Amino acid sequence: MVSGGSQFQQKKTGMRGAIAERLRCWMFYFYPCYRGTGGRVKHVAADWSEVQLELPLSRRTRNYVGTIFGGSIYGAVDPIYMLMLIKRLGASYVVWDRAARIEFLKPGRTTLHARFSIPDEEIAAIRAALERERSTNRTYSVELVDGSGEVCVRVEKVIYIRKNQAASSGGGSPSSEVSISRPSSEDR
Repeated sequence: MVSGGSQFQQKKTGMRGAIAERLRCWMFYFYPCYRGTGGRVKHVAADWSEVQLELPLSRRTRNYVGTIFGGSIYGAVDPIYMLMLIKRLGASYVVWDRAARIEFLKPGRTTLHARFSIPDEEIAAIRAALERERSTNRTYSVELVDGSGEVCVRVEKVIYIRKNQAASSGGGSPSSEVSISRPSSEDR
């Protein structure tokens, strides 16, 4: 009887976890700019350490020559690393996209798949770097592969990160005060 209750609890937690993951994926579609890319977020880990997406070749993403439009490819991957870092680091940090580079290796003729990952060790390294420096730039890469596993596109993102000055100076609670700022010229 105890094991039956345990299985019920696991099933209940599993269902709750599945619903929570679905909501994390659907949140992307509430932003019209992301919805317009044609990208579909398929998995978001509970701790935001991993995101998986797919970008189908469709009427919406097809370019003039019948392959996936480069703007759709970049638009689908553009916000992912920044959002992952915002969610993983929390309100005590300011996170902005700094630069990007995209390399088209092969035309996307079928659905493309991407897997983004930021392990716990990277989060610890960012926090350690910001104990020594005012800000840091981190570079992340993601590859978009077709159904046969061939790399079609490689995207490199440079992300700017610093501690939130309002939170670090004790000037306000991160939960009650939001500070939005762009990297200044002195940070570059």
